[in-house]
Amino acid sequence: MDWAEKYRPAHLDEVVGNSTALRQMLEWARTWSRDRKPLILYGKPGTGKTSSAHALASDMGWEVIELNASDQRTKSAIERVAGSGSTTASLTGAQRKLIIIDEADNLHGTADRGGARAIVDLIRGSRQPILLIANDLYAIPGEIRSRCEGVQFKALQARSIAPRLRYICAAEKVSCSEQALQRISEAARGDMRAAVNMLYASAAGKEKLNEEILPSRKDERSSVFDLVIALYGRTPADSLLGIAYEVDETPDTLIQWIESNLSGIGEIDDLDAAYSSLSRADEYLGYTYRQQYHTLWRYATALMVLGVGRVAGGRGLHARISAPERWRRMSSYQKQKAVRLSMLRKVSSALHMPQRTFLETYMSPVAMVIDRDPLTYAREFLLDTDELDLFIHDRGRAASVARTLAAEEKEREIKREKESSARKRRDEGGSGRQKEIPLKRDDTTPSVDTPGKASQKDQKTLFEGF
Repeated sequence: MDWAEKYRPAHLDEVVGNSTALRQMLEWARTWSRDRKPLILYGKPGTGKTSSAHALASDMGWEVIELNASDQRTKSAIERVAGSGSTTASLTGAQRKLIIIDEADNLHGTADRGGARAIVDLIRGSRQPILLIANDLYAIPGEIRSRCEGVQFKALQARSIAPRLRYICAAEKVSCSEQALQRISEAARGDMRAAVNMLYASAAGKEKLNEEILPSRKDERSSVFDLVIALYGRTPADSLLGIAYEVDETPDTLIQWIESNLSGIGEIDDLDAAYSSLSRADEYLGYTYRQQYHTLWRYATALMVLGVGRVAGGRGLHARISAPERWRRMSSYQKQKAVRLSMLRKVSSALHMPQRTFLETYMSPVAMVIDRDPLTYAREFLLDTDELDLFIHDRGRAASVARTLAAEEKEREIKREKESSARKRRDEGGSGRQKEIPLKRDDTTPSVDTPGKASQKDQKTLFEGF
C-alpha cells in the first residue's frame, strides 16, 4: 500500500493545516439539521478535502455514501446511489449518513447529463447531511452553488508538511535528514499528497535519506486564472507565453476567458487595442479550423496573450475573474430547457396525455387556470419555483407559493416524526401496560356514502378553474 493511503488521516485532529475549515465542518456537523445547507469543500488538490470529509464522518459516527469522478453521475445514477440513501435510515445503526459528492466541479459531458439537476433535487429532499468536494468553486453550476455554503481549503505551508513527513519516516523506520524533508515539503507546493508520494518514491529501497536527495518538483500546470492574473501584472513576454502554453485549454477557450476579463482596462484606446489583438487572433483560429493547420494556434496564442498583456500589464486586476459570458448564457439555456422538460413530464403525466399534445393544444388554457390558483395546482402537479414561473410569469409569486409548499411539507414531516416517536414509545411501554378497552363502535352511523348524494370531499378538478 502506498504511504498516501496508508497514512490517510482517520480523525479530524490528524488532518494537517486548514484549522479554520475543520472547525467550520465540525460545527456544521454538530448542529446539523434539515434546515442547514450542504457544504462545498473547495481548494487545490492535496489539501485534505476528501480526507477531512471521511474523518468528519468517522468522528461523528456517521455512515458514508460517496460518489466520485470514477462513478457515472447521471440523473439516474445519483438518484439510485445517493437519492435513496438520503431519505432512508442507516443499516449499520449509525445516527446519520454523510453523502459525499467528489469532483463536483467536473459535472459535464454526456456521461454526467442531468447530474447537476439531480444534485439540486437531492439537496432539496435530503434528510441526511451532504458534502460536495471541488477544486474550483466557480466551475460548479450556479444552481448548486447557491444552495450550499463554501469552505475553503488553502495550500499547506512547507513548515506544516515537514512534521507529517517526519512522522511517516519514523513509522517506516527510515532515517531522513531535516534538509531532505524541507526540500520535499517545498517541492510539493502545498500539496500534502504530492509530498507523501515524493517521500515514498525517494525512500523506496533505502533506509536513509540525506540532503543530497533532490525530489522532482510537483508537476502542476498553470490554470487559466494564473494566465489572466499574469496579463494584468508586469510579466515578461516570454514568461507570459510560457504560462499560456502550460494552461490545459485550447486557444479558442483562452480567447473567451481573456475577452471576458477585459473590464480591468478602462481607457477606450487601450481597450480598442486589446480587442484588435483578440480579433486578429480569432482570424488565425478560423484559418486553423478551416484548413486544419494547427501550427497557426501558436500565432493565435501569441497575438491574444502578448497583445492584451501589452496594454493591460501593470494595472493589476481588482475584480473577480469571471467565466466567459457565452458559457453563462449556454448554462442558462440548458437550465431553462431542463425546467421545461421537467414541467412537461409532470403535467402531461398528471393529465394523462402526450407531452406534445399538451404543449401544442392545452398549454395556454392550463396556464390561465393555474394563474388563478397557483398554490392548488403547484401542490397537485408538484411544481417547483422555476416550473410554476413558466405558467404564471411572475417569479416573486412563484417563489412565495414554493415557500408555502415547503412550509407545508415541513409541518407534515414534523407530524410524521411525532407520530413515529409516539408509536415507538407505545411499543416500548406496551408490554407492561394494561391494554385500553376500545370504545364501542356506533353501528348506527353509516360507513359509506348514500348513493346519489355528493361526496363531502371537495373533488376539485383542473377545469373547474374555468
